[in-house]
Amino acid sequence: MLRILIASSLLLAFGAPSTTLAQDSSIESETGRFAVETFAEGLEHPWGATYLPDGALLVTERPGRLRLVSTDGAVSDPIDGVPDVFASGQGGLLDVALDPDFANNRTVYLSYSEERGGGAATSVGRGRLDKNGSALSNFEVIFRQEPAVSSRLHYGSRLVFAPDGKLFVTLGERGKMREAQDANNYLGTIVRINPDGSVPDDNPFVGKDGADEIWSYGHRNVQSAALHPQTGVLWTAEMGPLGGDELNIPQAGRNHGWPVVSWGRHYSGERIPDPSTRPEFADSIHSWTPVISPSGMTFYTGDMFADWRGDLLIGGLSAEGIVRVRIDGKQVAAEEVLALGRRIRDVVQAPDGAVMALTDEPAGKILRLTPAASQ
Repeated sequence: MLRILIASSLLLAFGAPSTTLAQDSSIESETGRFAVETFAEGLEHPWGATYLPDGALLVTERPGRLRLVSTDGAVSDPIDGVPDVFASGQGGLLDVALDPDFANNRTVYLSYSEERGGGAATSVGRGRLDKNGSALSNFEVIFRQEPAVSSRLHYGSRLVFAPDGKLFVTLGERGKMREAQDANNYLGTIVRINPDGSVPDDNPFVGKDGADEIWSYGHRNVQSAALHPQTGVLWTAEMGPLGGDELNIPQAGRNHGWPVVSWGRHYSGERIPDPSTRPEFADSIHSWTPVISPSGMTFYTGDMFADWRGDLLIGGLSAEGIVRVRIDGKQVAAEEVLALGRRIRDVVQAPDGAVMALTDEPAGKILRLTPAASQ
């Protein structure tokens, strides 16, 4: 019954036609009105973003450019030293993350689709950003998803550093559904590596049957990942097929079931057994039907939106907005769609507590959300 009620509420939320926002707008939410303004523009399919210590944003563009966006919204020329990317289909330059010791080593990590072996797959590399923010030097690949395949779908990929300094990388199954059930390849997995790409000794498959880098498997296409601010545990959201997007807490060494089980159906309409029928698989903690197409998320910890503190903010592609999820322990207590009328590829929290949203468009923007001024 709960799933039916959630589906009905989302249908209502998505029922109104999308409208293009003016540069300055205000929108009503359950916690009051918030203002939306265009902070930066002229970005081609911006995909991932992270803040530098000085308050500037590093932003990736899917065609293969990395740019610096200043504190006043000025967009730099493309940063030199970015690797060649396979910008085709859903592939391109994907996520960006800073080394935990960036203040001393200025190391930047990138995930991207790399053409190799007659196909393509997701790779992760790192380089040193110069003090002017104009170039990466000594870029090296530290991880390559295997195998490379000819599909142009489902690359993942988010980069998240854990409190212990280990790096989580989320990887799609590249449309090769059955391969997600094989823990000896990296299709449909989340991997955990050291910052230099080596394997942590305490990974669940070290010395066992499975690839040493794998943390969990049986995933479809994970484009959302964030650390819980209190527990430091990784949370993810992944895209289901026809229905069944999932919110997960990926469990070490566990099989999350795709495509054997799902809360959605195949695009043909063919039914897939529900996860509850196969208790040996790790189930999601929440699912969405109709889908929201989750991409990029963060736990809100700021003061600007006091009523949102502790909530999960998920970029919604089909939802065309930000899905705000109230978390109670390991459960979803409530949710609402902050309708922005645009596909949202990533959500990050600004140093001052504003919420920044990247729009997935050829002429993409960075939107800035703040509480609306009282009238």
